[in-house]
Amino acid sequence: MSDFTLAQEKAASATPLGLYVHVPFCASTCDFCAFYQTSPTAEAVARFLSSLAFEADLAAWKQPVTTVFWGGGTPGLLAPRDLLKLGEIVRGRLGGTPREWSIELAPASVTDERLAVLREAGVTRVSLGVQSFQPALLEALGRRHTREQALRAYARVRAAGFASVNLDLIFAVPGQDEAAWRADLREAVALAPDHISTYCLTFEEDTALWVKLSRGQVKRDIAVEAQFYELTWAELAAAGYAQYEVSNFARPGHACLHNLNTWRMHEWVGLGPSAASQHAGWRGANVSDLEKWSTQVSAGERMTEQRVPLTPALLAEDALIFGLRMNEGVNLAVLRTRWPNAPWATAEALADRFAAEGLAERVGELLQLTSRGRLLADAVGAEILEKMSDPVSA
Repeated sequence: MSDFTLAQEKAASATPLGLYVHVPFCASTCDFCAFYQTSPTAEAVARFLSSLAFEADLAAWKQPVTTVFWGGGTPGLLAPRDLLKLGEIVRGRLGGTPREWSIELAPASVTDERLAVLREAGVTRVSLGVQSFQPALLEALGRRHTREQALRAYARVRAAGFASVNLDLIFAVPGQDEAAWRADLREAVALAPDHISTYCLTFEEDTALWVKLSRGQVKRDIAVEAQFYELTWAELAAAGYAQYEVSNFARPGHACLHNLNTWRMHEWVGLGPSAASQHAGWRGANVSDLEKWSTQVSAGERMTEQRVPLTPALLAEDALIFGLRMNEGVNLAVLRTRWPNAPWATAEALADRFAAEGLAERVGELLQLTSRGRLLADAVGAEILEKMSDPVSA
């Protein structure tokens, strides 16, 4: 049996459980952001914390939590005393020490006092939303921090001694050329983070960038995006960062375990307004409204949005979609063992077709996207979604 298969089987048998906490507070809205957020008033923060504790008890998971992820919003906007309380709420329900505990921080919110509280709470991994080091591009994205703030924040995070630090960067920003993106990549590499995430700018509905796109004020160029992807992969590989997912690169031992758990279709509990869960036989999300979420939780209700039962077909479909975005690919035999009643004839036909079209390589049961396939990962995922959801049409 190959090392890849053994690793996949170990991941499947370990039944990891992730815990995601959505902290919905932001001081302002970035032009590209479509995540739910609201203003951090004292009353809103107090209501969030009390309702979160209630929801955690309502979720009532039975096994120890493997990974924790605090996202948002901007979790770092919480005052140190509120971060400490949030840590107490979470830590008292983990059932042990998680392997990884991540938090997303905006550079402008990083202070030594907040970092000390996070270390005390148990956070091991910081993801810093730098996006760019260039003032003009930060302005184009609607970011509210400066290059100097980003550099100071990174230095403070490093000095605080967290086990792993990630930098988030965005490319294909209006007005950005290859030279500007290469400069951002090289400045990030020079800081020597443990992990780098690079995201192609997306135009989500109901964002300021979407409005600009619809008015013709900015344009999207798919061919240029592909060039940015290839430039990214070459630059980061040369710098010693291994690509393990289309947008994620890490030094050895620093891949994000929480995301790996999600992409491998294991279980996670989501707490907070708009947080999604895949747990106890169901997938769903909380309502994206702090007041409504708090009211529903008080009434004993959660996961009220897009709630669906976890069927073998759904899990196998998503394991293929997200698994193929990872460089390790998927082992079809392992997935068949996990969900034997999924439409595997359809999946086999798709695997063979992707290989025939040069989008993937297939060696026995192992299926991995080629470099061309990773450039077209969204289209590959859409095809899997269409065919696996309606295998008769395959």
